[in-house]
Amino acid sequence: MSLLQEIEQTHAEDAQKYVNDLFETVKKRNPHEVEFHQAVQEVFISLVPALAQNPKYIQHAILDRLVEPDRIISFRVPWTDDQGKVRVNRGFRVQFSNAIGPYKGGLRFHPSVNASIVKFLGFEQILKNSLTGQAIGGGKGGSDFDPKGKSDLEIMRFCQSFMTELSKHIGPDTDVPAGDIGVGAREIGFMFGQYKKMVGAHEAGVLTGKGIGYGGSLGRKEATGYGAVYFVEEMLKNAGHRGFEGSTVVVSGSGNVSIYAIEKAQQLGAKVVACSDSSGYIYHKSGINLETLKRLKEVENKRCSDYVLEHPDAVYTAGCSGIWTIPCDIALPCATQNEIDKASAEGLVRNGVKAVGEGANMPSTLEAIDIFLENQVLFAPAKAANAGGVAVSALEMAQNSARLSWTMEEVDAKLHTIMHNIYRECVEASEKYGIPGNLVVGANIAGFVRVADAMIAQGI
Repeated sequence: MSLLQEIEQTHAEDAQKYVNDLFETVKKRNPHEVEFHQAVQEVFISLVPALAQNPKYIQHAILDRLVEPDRIISFRVPWTDDQGKVRVNRGFRVQFSNAIGPYKGGLRFHPSVNASIVKFLGFEQILKNSLTGQAIGGGKGGSDFDPKGKSDLEIMRFCQSFMTELSKHIGPDTDVPAGDIGVGAREIGFMFGQYKKMVGAHEAGVLTGKGIGYGGSLGRKEATGYGAVYFVEEMLKNAGHRGFEGSTVVVSGSGNVSIYAIEKAQQLGAKVVACSDSSGYIYHKSGINLETLKRLKEVENKRCSDYVLEHPDAVYTAGCSGIWTIPCDIALPCATQNEIDKASAEGLVRNGVKAVGEGANMPSTLEAIDIFLENQVLFAPAKAANAGGVAVSALEMAQNSARLSWTMEEVDAKLHTIMHNIYRECVEASEKYGIPGNLVVGANIAGFVRVADAMIAQGI
């Protein structure tokens, strides 16, 4: 039974009609924005039971208001390359909802970035941030700039130009960006330096993911990957499985999320046999050597294909989708949106996958999610499973406000508690609204209710 069919059994007709009509409106108002449509549809389907039991959310037009961002900022980013040629990129910031706190969400630098991408990410961020229990609203941004192949000076000049405009729209109590794909500590550092120049003050809380020496938090780099593994471990053990101990794991990607998901999975006793980058994937039957991977990706900025030069028993394959043909007990998609489609999901099920934990944002298509749920695969949706990164970003904001720093052990303990609480909230919401065990529904409803109640309390 698909997610839609399962929920339709519990719906009230007027709630279903409300979301159907509103979704058609969203598509008409936002033509061609397929990623945004997908994110909205998944949430709308899940919320039908909550809307049926709580008609006040329809009366107050909460969803009508949530799908329209507070504002969308689009701007030109001119910069000069090392040959003296002027280049121009497009920058974005979407500020979706600040009902429970200042806008919070990453910046993505990648050629694929457009209005649809940042809107889908920003919309997801509303509910994800709500699930953390922290006082942070939903936003997202980025640029179609590609850091790959650029020198440090080119990246610095781009970041300075980008922040010159973005600085007008952010602040510690207004909007607090962080990193995402293509934006790591280097880019955050360049942007923070330019922000200081623009405002004439050291406002440490305006960006998260900063270097430890100037206001960053220990554990932030590891947080999304660690958090995803903590969530999946909780999900597995509550379902009577052994957890990561002795399991075979496939992790897509090789950035921060992937590397630290691999690290934590290995610490918990798993054998991680594959990872990838945008060019292809490596399969190492005896287990990925994390020390080599970290050096190649974090220090030398090399490709996954270089891994097999040092480990000749590993196999590199060009192209990314084939990684999901590798048999595994646990799949952790940590690369990008829609990397697992219906065919990939069917392949994972045929090969006996027991659990899928989304480390990236919306890495599974709606059809893929249906395949997992129909085949009783434990499924940890991105809003819940990858919320660890933004949760520790909120902890970084708290440390900046208090002018203090917590130890790695303190941050990790807080992260573990947050992920445990998110799991429990998802389970309880799925049970309360008649679809027990469905964490997609649970995550969406649990995140939505907190934001919706705050919006009602604050008026129109």
